Amino acid sequence: MQKHLGAARLVSGIGFFAITIFLLLSACSKPESNREAAPSEPAPFSNYTETGDLDNIRKHGVIRFVNLSGPRQDLLPRDSIVTLRSLDLANKLAEKLRLEAVWLRADTPQQAIEMVQAGEADIAAYTLTDNQARRVLVDFTVPLMQARHKLVTSVEGPDISDPSKLKNVELLAQAGSNYVDTAERLRAEYPQANLSILQPVVYEDRDALVDLLNEKKNRVAILDNYIADNMHSYRNDVRTGAEVSPSENIAWAVRKDSKKLLTTVNNFLTRNLVKPPDDRIADWHAIKESGVIRFLTYNRPSVYYLWKGVLMGFDYDLALAFAEQHELQLQIIVVPYSETLIDWLKAGRGDFAGAVKNITQERIDQGITFTTSYRETPEQVVSNRQKPAINQVQDLAGRKLTLRAFSPFITTANAIKNSGIDVTVEVAEPEVSMAEIINKIAAGELDATIVDTDDVLMSASLQPELLPGTMVSDPRRQGWMLMPQNRELKKKLDKFIVKYRKSEQYQQKIAAYFEPNKRFTQRVAARVVPGQDLSPYDKLVKGESLVYNFDWRLVVAQMWQESNFNPKAISPVGAQGLMQVMPMTGEEMGYPPPLFEPDRNIQAGVKYLNWIRERIEPTLPAVDRLWFTLASYNAGYGHLLDARRLAKELGLNPDTWFGNVELAMLKLAEPQYFNNARYGYVRGTEPVQYVRKISHLYRAYTDVAGAEPSHMLRFIPNPSDD
Repeated sequence: MQKHLGAARLVSGIGFFAITIFLLLSACSKPESNREAAPSEPAPFSNYTETGDLDNIRKHGVIRFVNLSGPRQDLLPRDSIVTLRSLDLANKLAEKLRLEAVWLRADTPQQAIEMVQAGEADIAAYTLTDNQARRVLVDFTVPLMQARHKLVTSVEGPDISDPSKLKNVELLAQAGSNYVDTAERLRAEYPQANLSILQPVVYEDRDALVDLLNEKKNRVAILDNYIADNMHSYRNDVRTGAEVSPSENIAWAVRKDSKKLLTTVNNFLTRNLVKPPDDRIADWHAIKESGVIRFLTYNRPSVYYLWKGVLMGFDYDLALAFAEQHELQLQIIVVPYSETLIDWLKAGRGDFAGAVKNITQERIDQGITFTTSYRETPEQVVSNRQKPAINQVQDLAGRKLTLRAFSPFITTANAIKNSGIDVTVEVAEPEVSMAEIINKIAAGELDATIVDTDDVLMSASLQPELLPGTMVSDPRRQGWMLMPQNRELKKKLDKFIVKYRKSEQYQQKIAAYFEPNKRFTQRVAARVVPGQDLSPYDKLVKGESLVYNFDWRLVVAQMWQESNFNPKAISPVGAQGLMQVMPMTGEEMGYPPPLFEPDRNIQAGVKYLNWIRERIEPTLPAVDRLWFTLASYNAGYGHLLDARRLAKELGLNPDTWFGNVELAMLKLAEPQYFNNARYGYVRGTEPVQYVRKISHLYRAYTDVAGAEPSHMLRFIPNPSDD
């Protein structure tokens, strides 16, 4: 199936087969004459054969890139800065050439090379190893980086410190890769080792590769060293070992004899410095010369995280806006939660740093400087709603404050205690995160804490058990950190911040990340009226739900949760319309934005809902498959995978949402868990509340609207009973 993607299109082999969940009837299709037309939906892309050079490529108006993932990566940069930068650079190359970028997907690197060779694609914009065998087929660009092959195994796997120690081992070498060549060479070099070779195809699912390693204790995978080391940084169930190949270049590939295209691409890549800069403390001139500015931050709420397949966060968005203003590539460097931004900044690992950090003299005394303030927020008490309210500082008498280790809130709490108020001040262990403290207060396990007001408002909007209390400080100034000698960079950042704070975009960012979403607190009971339509869009929803075999009442419940039936709704992060579809997602589903027309928005939203469901194994119980689908729609499929894996590690059922995977999702807001998750931090309370609210409303809708089929009610559990 081919999907038109507007500015960046994807040709994919993913099928959208309808699988019945609630309609226990035979699958049926809706007559085309009954479908609401989508007049602005473009025709799908039709591929062609082109074996010429750049001038011939231009005649088509498009340039075709091929990789193993399509036009986007639902990954944090921890998952390979090279792959993500290839994606960004390829799209920028298309812009420079004034051609439309079309993305094609291959199953293996070898297939990608063969597509370029055959004229089915123009550039393999993927991290390909440049070797002599492949040079017979294609020409390679300047190298993006160098890499060696490395051995990887499970915690209980064999000794991989030296290839000579491998005995009776199954080598996992992904099909169509040059890992197979290395595996065959090792088998030839050590004939007495009894080595065998397995060739799985799991390029874009590294967790699946780890699962294969864990299936047997004698399995060892071969990977590029940068992939192996990166995987080891967030998976604690793998070990890396010896390097087993010489250093080879990693590059893109073009057709042979395409000299003009190759020269153009080489010049472009050279100008953009694909290779990440080494550790440095660089002045503004050096940053501009490199074309890259490095931003140090944490993977944490409101700062930098992945949501619905989109990288976002307050600091991230502002840093990206600054980089784009100065025509620089923004390189995000995620600092381990156990280490400080200041230490990494002073070591030259980034050019500036930020994570909604208060401007304090204590931090300045450590040898860094701050930009002008981009945000001010006071500190506030938060407690459990079942306990007496803390409306003024005096109400803290007899209460216990548990503070995050090393946080500025400790100073505030001690000042309150020293003022004569009988409050107990407890500092949590360093490994206990703020998210864990907040969750324990919501559960009634801790009494109260102090956090920034922004965090109080967001937490309370998602966890109704929390009760915001008194303010305990004046607004604290927050800014980015950099080295004092970078005076020109500081001038540029200060100028940007002063101007940006006056913009409409700044207010949108504040609303997106620091103001509670009022839709979460709106009530729906008044709208559930027997005998009346559930929404003004029931007819459209019924038609589209029938196409993909969803219960239309479920989709209406989801639509209310997303937009309150407002077709012009747009979230501060850009989600549009009734189903709050992200523009990129709409493009991938074949509905380029804007998506405010009810019919097109519903079609895009339900099609995406089905696309998610198709990725979840059909052998699961139908209802849990549905809850998993909703959770993925809200938070992203990658975070669901992380939550299911974590649930299994915690002894919970990875195939059941309520009381199991939802609990693991909550824990993915805590560093000790999200640091070891492939997709990183997720604001876990959001998808948990999202699924619960939709499930409650769906129950209400099935009681009062339609009976197709009413007997399905027995499959709908009450989450509050779990």
